[in-house]
Amino acid sequence: MHSANHWGGSFEIQVDPITEEGQSRNMEEDRAMLLRQQLDETQQGWLLGFLLIGIPIVIVRHLPNHTEPMPPPDAYTVALHKALRFFNGQKSGRLPKSNGISWRGDSGLRDGSRLSDVKGGLVGGYYDAGDNIKFHFPMAFSMTLLSWSVIEYGHKYKAIGEYDHILDIIKWGTDYLLRTFNSSATTINKIYSQVGYARKGSTSPDDEHYCWQRPEDINYHREVLFSTSAPDLGSEVAAALAAASIVFHHEKTYSKKLVKAATTAFKFATAPSQRSPYSSGNDLIAPFYNSSGFWDEFIWGAAWMYYATGNYSYISFATNPELPNNANAFSNSLDLSVFSWDNKLPAAELLLSRFRIFLNPGYPYEDILKRYHATSDQNMCFLLKQFQFFKWTKGGLILLNHGRPQPLQYAVKAAFLASLYADYMNESNIPGWYCGSKFISSSALTHFATSQVNYILGKNPKNMSYVVGYGHKYPRHVHHRAASIPHNHKRYTCTGGWKWRDAKPGNPNTITGAMVGGPDRFDHFLDVRKNHNYSEPTLVANAGLVAALVALTGSGGQGIDRNTMFSTVQALFPPPHPPPSSWIHP
Repeated sequence: MHSANHWGGSFEIQVDPITEEGQSRNMEEDRAMLLRQQLDETQQGWLLGFLLIGIPIVIVRHLPNHTEPMPPPDAYTVALHKALRFFNGQKSGRLPKSNGISWRGDSGLRDGSRLSDVKGGLVGGYYDAGDNIKFHFPMAFSMTLLSWSVIEYGHKYKAIGEYDHILDIIKWGTDYLLRTFNSSATTINKIYSQVGYARKGSTSPDDEHYCWQRPEDINYHREVLFSTSAPDLGSEVAAALAAASIVFHHEKTYSKKLVKAATTAFKFATAPSQRSPYSSGNDLIAPFYNSSGFWDEFIWGAAWMYYATGNYSYISFATNPELPNNANAFSNSLDLSVFSWDNKLPAAELLLSRFRIFLNPGYPYEDILKRYHATSDQNMCFLLKQFQFFKWTKGGLILLNHGRPQPLQYAVKAAFLASLYADYMNESNIPGWYCGSKFISSSALTHFATSQVNYILGKNPKNMSYVVGYGHKYPRHVHHRAASIPHNHKRYTCTGGWKWRDAKPGNPNTITGAMVGGPDRFDHFLDVRKNHNYSEPTLVANAGLVAALVALTGSGGQGIDRNTMFSTVQALFPPPHPPPSSWIHP
């Protein structure tokens, strides 16, 4: 049965009962109920909180009449330069001479060569981590996140000389994503989800468990996986292409191509028949990037589609109450407040809060946007140490994944959202928000973000940087095939590479800028190549690191680009629908 979209637009969504996927997260109900009591005043919104503080002061910014010398780069900029290089080291396909990683070469040139419906095969894209698999779900998410960072902080990338570089990184990803489905069509019935695979206990050549070799040395056939139902993957691909279309708005032909493809992908993702996650029942995907649901991707993808197209049917879809209800968006669950490749809710809520904060569209979107905004407030309260909703290590790292391995990827994404929210407040001349009855300054979010990034860059009990190549002490035995095998023009077989995997010396090649998985919940870290939980980097982790670093750096100026996000959004007046009678006749 379809649920009517009472706010206009052409979308219909399939409303299914909340399935086990919505129950699969560890929801800490006791603390959620406590937070609901503590944060009852949050729902009053920023306006009430601000009126209790004072009348906003409008600051008129005057351009200087002379050019000030640029200050030296801060630590965040230095780390950012390196973090971006990680993506050069992960590229698959035929590499340009400008790639700048001497020990990497062309690879994966036969990926998808047996596919009859993909011209030129699935050549290109990025290897996900220290393995040689191309996982399209996290790859798409990484491109969405990087694009978001450019849209908000493009002026910083330009000021520090990394603008062309970050655009090249994004385009390398989006060019590949355009090959994963028939992007020239208006309707599709499948999408390619992965190139390469791993099966535990395998004794045949594969890309994770059995083979330890440079991607340049692969000479076996790599399987390509596809999905005919992919509401999560399709929505994330649509989000990536839509966000990138805003980044490339100055390249009109390419931007239009991205929008057209995003429209096709989102139409496929949200078709009534698409209600099974892309990883469902697939033992080649689920152990690595299993999707626990898709309603969050629906909201996330719809928000990006609206910003990319200005089509109000997308914002009507994103604010249809059925979506947040099915996503448990307003449940105050701790786990659902953690931004990750599997959970887009906190980012989608903030992305839509941006719409309310800066454009204030009012009816008929206000009710849901207000709730998204209030939930964003609550998500930020969760991050503050003083409230102790999450555990922290003694050294100062928040454990957003409850002490499980690879905590850094969650910390950097939270740092990005916190920095962004603080900048939204600063841009609006709002001094802070409420956590329950306690007023919190926006500077608390910046303090949180800097504490987490500083921990990663070396302010931790180990006094080591978890970003390779940054500082004097950093991991040397990174779990990374290409970095661990000498670039000596010798080809090593799957098992021949084991001697490099098991070697005691550090890697012969430095995978500069890679942020490893990180320490355990006791701040302990083992620089061991075979233990991927400590020493393996990933695309999604580094995308979060890049976003957090560019948000925090002061080398390229301060604040966000308020307007680029709304460059395709049409004027909001007159309103598309008449207001309810209660607004007219009190």
